[in-house]
Amino acid sequence: MDATTQLTPTFLTQRELADLLRLPERTLEDWRLTHSGPPYLKLGRHVRYDVHDVLAWVTEHRHG
Repeated sequence: MDATTQLTPTFLTQRELADLLRLPERTLEDWRLTHSGPPYLKLGRHVRYDVHDVLAWVTEHRHG
């Protein structure tokens, strides 16, 4: 793996993130509306999640 590969962000679709977190897609939609979920990007009408931002968000919301 070279330096370029390490710097390239990996973006997930809503469906991919829902599968990863084992949540309904609707939960992600609700979180976007209430600004309580992981950071996301709007690219036109498309929503994408940077996997690094998601992992940081999950770590911040860890209990116990």
